[in-house]
Amino acid sequence: MKVEDGIRVLAGSMVLVSVLLTVFASHHFVWFTVFIGLNLIQSGFTGFCPPRKLLLKLGFKHSL
Repeated sequence: MKVEDGIRVLAGSMVLVSVLLTVFASHHFVWFTVFIGLNLIQSGFTGFCPPRKLLLKLGFKHSL
């Protein structure tokens, strides 16, 4: 799997988990969803994605 695909899967999973936590645990977890969204926006503008290095170390392939 390419690293960009892994980032999408990770981000989508984190959004779903944060929504479930917001619904079933505490409404304050909505801020986790906001954080994920803001991180995706800054990544689009700057090209910097914190989990990218981790996914590369885990064996995800570079995309060309």
